[in-house]
Amino acid sequence: MSSKAHPRFQTALDAGIAARLLPADATLAPANDRPWPVVLLTALGAWFAAVSLLIAVGMLLGDIVRAGIGPYGVGALVLGAAVVVMRSKGLPLFVEQLAVPALLVGGGTLAMGLYRDFHSAGGAAIMGVVVLALALALPQNWLRVLLGAVAAGLLGQALMPAWQWGRPQASALLVLHGLLAVWLLALWLQERLVPAAALLESLTAGWLLTTLMGLVWMAGNTFLVGGAVGANEAGAVLGWIGGFERHSWQATAIQTGASVLVLTAAGVGALAWPALRQILPMAVAGVLAVLAWFMPLLGAVMLALMVTATTQRWRLASACALAASWIVGAFYYQLQWPLTDKALVLAGTGIVLGALAWLGHRGGAPHAAFAATPSTRSARLKWQGLGLLAGTLATVLVANGAIWQKQDLIARGKPVFIELMPVDPRSLMQGDYMQLRFATLDARQLPLLQSMGAKRLRMVVQLDARGVATVQRLHTPGQPLAPTEMLLELSPKDGNWVVVTDAWYFKEGQAQIWQAARFGEFRVLEGGRALLVGMADAALQPIAP
Repeated sequence: MSSKAHPRFQTALDAGIAARLLPADATLAPANDRPWPVVLLTALGAWFAAVSLLIAVGMLLGDIVRAGIGPYGVGALVLGAAVVVMRSKGLPLFVEQLAVPALLVGGGTLAMGLYRDFHSAGGAAIMGVVVLALALALPQNWLRVLLGAVAAGLLGQALMPAWQWGRPQASALLVLHGLLAVWLLALWLQERLVPAAALLESLTAGWLLTTLMGLVWMAGNTFLVGGAVGANEAGAVLGWIGGFERHSWQATAIQTGASVLVLTAAGVGALAWPALRQILPMAVAGVLAVLAWFMPLLGAVMLALMVTATTQRWRLASACALAASWIVGAFYYQLQWPLTDKALVLAGTGIVLGALAWLGHRGGAPHAAFAATPSTRSARLKWQGLGLLAGTLATVLVANGAIWQKQDLIARGKPVFIELMPVDPRSLMQGDYMQLRFATLDARQLPLLQSMGAKRLRMVVQLDARGVATVQRLHTPGQPLAPTEMLLELSPKDGNWVVVTDAWYFKEGQAQIWQAARFGEFRVLEGGRALLVGMADAALQPIAP
């Protein structure tokens, strides 16, 4: 602890003792004089040494660990030794760091026996109790945060078989909201159990982070991320109504519950901050409640955001804000809603929020910091207007530049038809898009994505008189092409190489029309850059809706 930071911490300590939040004999922890590079290098050395040692011990005790009560005995001994080491004072840093991998090995060994004898739910429940006991025994706050995150995951695993609601997706949604309720209960207990306040603070932080990660995973990929790292179809389904059909009572209950959670969050904020008791903040809460109707995962995240913000847990509040942004962006990939409906929802929300911000700006009194002179306010408004104008122009230029590139490719590209390969019929039609797989090279002939970096592969195709392409080989730089051959660029998607894309989007309700598709119609430039412009039937006739 630095000398500059010391007075601030001492003032906070005195205030806590005066408010009876801390015991009268509480003192500041001694400063850690170990430079972080030394700690990091020592920890790496300890991990390397510990892993080798534990592998050797595991090979010697292999039969004991796998049979009978062996996992319990070995796991308990390793965990006990790790706890003793981490609670000891004055130990060399290298020895202290050895205890961290020992915790993992001891916990993993114990889990082997528990999951073997008590199956998934029972083993997870018992391991959750063990993890909480470790958090109580260990003094390191960062370890308590990690153990809190693990405990939340274990409780969720233990509850999944018991909390069945129609479909597994809905059960997962129910379990995650149950974890959020446990987190809120722990915060309530923290205010009343002063001796355990520090322990609960660390545990609840990890607990909430695990809950947020679960909600984010259920939302699927957010806007633009799906194209970069691949789609999460399971998450896309989970993120809306938990697998139920639209307009069913279960889906309506989930949507209504999400809106109620947003309104509850508004109530929490109004109780803590009087400024939120006015008409405009209440209107914003109403808009977010409507948005949560379409994005049910948003309700739990907004409640967590408001609770963490009003209690000044700013790092957790930032994590909640990031999760909320992710969920809103994931709405783009929710196939249960037509694209036009999604656009109307998001555009309408933006217009209403913008109007509310404009009304608040006009009706609100100027802040004291900006009330010095009219010229100051005028200059600030001028720069704000210029910044808004510049941002709008940049957005228009980028969007129109992308449109111009596509139009240019369509105008100058050569028409090429590529045959569609068979796809599992259970996944051929999903909502408002058709899954595609075009004829290409065998995956064993293509290099791994990781070995290519940002480079794109190009394959050589041969065109017949109709413009139908037949794949020939992978192109190598400098290799000449025959008069009837041309290049075709491949794109990375879901860990594989695909021809431009693996999906064709269409208006909802037109699935039957596109079942006749047998070829994809492309426009291809000389260098291989291609764009999928339509589908064609077996006679190469374009399919029009």
